[in-house]
Amino acid sequence: MSTIPPFGKEEIKAVQDTVNERYKREVPVEEVTTELRLTPEDRELTECPGLYWQEGDCHFIITKTGAGEYHCQFFYSVREQYGTGIPRYHDIVECVTTLLRVQADHERDRRMQQEEQSSG
Repeated sequence: MSTIPPFGKEEIKAVQDTVNERYKREVPVEEVTTELRLTPEDRELTECPGLYWQEGDCHFIITKTGAGEYHCQFFYSVREQYGTGIPRYHDIVECVTTLLRVQADHERDRRMQQEEQSSG
């Protein structure tokens, strides 16, 4: 059993409001349970509370890894998973904002690469 506290109402609202603002509409953000290694040395997975949403073919997850500590990533498939380059955040708004920004940049680069391939 995990000792990591669940997301509080304020944390959920901060994520929901930021996601809705980014997409200019209500996007369902779900509470989920995830399993991950909290440190690279861990052999066992730890159950952690998470917030999940999907936009188009991209999936997003913010995992709470401790009191006021968060990890985030976005993915398209098992083989296409990305993070922000920051292993842990201590501010939920910074976490979700950075995650959305990095994904938007990635999506832009992905489209440009596809356009170059189709025109070349």
